[in-house]
Amino acid sequence: MTRTLFPTHFYDAPLGDAALVDELADACRDVAAQDKAGQFWSKEHGYRGYTSYASLDDLPLRDPRFADLVRLLDKHVATFAKAAGFELGKKLKLDSLWVNVLKPGGTHSGHIHPHSIVSGTVYVAVPPGSGALRLEDPRLPLMMAAPSRPDTFVYVEPDAGSVFLWESWLRHEVMPNAAKQDRISISFNYR
Repeated sequence: MTRTLFPTHFYDAPLGDAALVDELADACRDVAAQDKAGQFWSKEHGYRGYTSYASLDDLPLRDPRFADLVRLLDKHVATFAKAAGFELGKKLKLDSLWVNVLKPGGTHSGHIHPHSIVSGTVYVAVPPGSGALRLEDPRLPLMMAAPSRPDTFVYVEPDAGSVFLWESWLRHEVMPNAAKQDRISISFNYR
């Protein structure tokens, strides 16, 4: 008998508020235009586009559109945590939230999100060809002499309004934006 052990959970659902997704597109562009520190950090670190990752940590307090987003994300994260079987003494809490405006040709290399439990992204503007999220089999560094497998990497294509959630230890990357327009997303971590 063969059993599946230690599954990797991935959550994909619509945000549930199309009007808010449209409002968030404007909110993200506003932040990107005003945040000089984020513009500088993005340029200094070779990020093709803009991210508020290293510059702003209070978006839900700055703009009610981000606060509305957090209220919806809290529900999605609670649903994911229950499905993943987390034994929590209290509910997960938003730790960080940042805007990403990925220009054509932009990418984000493989990484994890240390010191978090759940990480995710809500996609705001996703022009065709703007790049999938690539998830890496967490066993990859441990496989040693294992034969290759067809699902070492999984590519998930978002739509505008998609919410993707995963456990923060899952290595992932953003594939190159091959569209002619910016891809806009909002990423976050919960503890």
